[in-house]
Amino acid sequence: LPSRPLAPDQQHRIGPTTRGVHHARAKDTHMLRRPARDLTRTFTRTFASSSSSAPRVSIERAADGVATVTLGRPEKLNSLDIDMFRAIRSAAVELAEDKGVRAVVVHGSGRAFCAGLDVKSINHPLHARANGRELLDRPDGAISNLAQDVCYLWRRVPAPVIAATHGVCLGGGFQIALGADMRIATPGCKFSLMEAKWGIIPDMGATVVLPELVPKDVATELIMTGRIFDGEEALRLGLVTRLAEEPLAEARRLASEIAARSPDSTAAVKRLLDATYCEADDRRKLHLETALQRRLLGGWNQLASAARGLGAPPLLQPSFAARSDEWLAEADAEAEAEVRAMLDGGEVEVRGDEVSEACA
Repeated sequence: LPSRPLAPDQQHRIGPTTRGVHHARAKDTHMLRRPARDLTRTFTRTFASSSSSAPRVSIERAADGVATVTLGRPEKLNSLDIDMFRAIRSAAVELAEDKGVRAVVVHGSGRAFCAGLDVKSINHPLHARANGRELLDRPDGAISNLAQDVCYLWRRVPAPVIAATHGVCLGGGFQIALGADMRIATPGCKFSLMEAKWGIIPDMGATVVLPELVPKDVATELIMTGRIFDGEEALRLGLVTRLAEEPLAEARRLASEIAARSPDSTAAVKRLLDATYCEADDRRKLHLETALQRRLLGGWNQLASAARGLGAPPLLQPSFAARSDEWLAEADAEAEAEVRAMLDGGEVEVRGDEVSEACA
């Protein structure tokens, strides 16, 4: 399906990342054309693999221009199945193209913000291969894939995005929150970049947002251990903006305060800070996330991690193998050269277990 880039006046990144980023399916395009007078819009994705027709994401617009995005899978702690990924992307695309939006609040219904990836659903034997392709493949000209869209596309909304978190905010759910401009959490909210549990890396945009928030050593410790920490520690580390017993109410209050300012000045502030806070190219970071993740997926050590993560009995848990030669200094140098070539006009393309350069 064709890509649908943002209009020039809505592309608020500066430099090479302003090229075609957004890709909405035909249904998404239809939604984007609905009249702005609707106060509430609900995205419902119905696919053959879906077990429920309930809406995954809803958007409620207030008269002051504040849009509240609700993750609507409370029975599963708003965990991410393929329909949830699609719905979050569609919501971000619509809000990015709506000039009436002054601020956005993202929160989860029920007992949690988001428990992360719905591993059982994504890895269902009948759909695992198709889901993997849809999540990791990158449409032509797009800077991010579907897995990264749920974090990265919030940065493309030319209005402040505030995540209100409670309960748990884990793995992919945490990366969604990190994609917001601000985060308000309950003191007891549980956070984790828990991909290490599955023998993989955070590949949903964390490499773009973490350097803006924490030093490298802090990010390294959190990613390598995958440990769980609470809102109090998240505030000390700089991963949340403030704490509140009622984060949704506080996020809406803050959003309304900002919505009362000039929408042009708030869009300009967001563009300025996103473009200057970190100089490294987003394209390089996002493409490298995917390339490295593909190398890990399906390997012996990743499968061993998954077996432990799924709670296999100790006697049935495979031992880890020695580290692959892919991480030797020579392989590192080759991978770095490929990434540099990509920055000079090529693009990282993965074929089998290798990363090669494909000229754009």
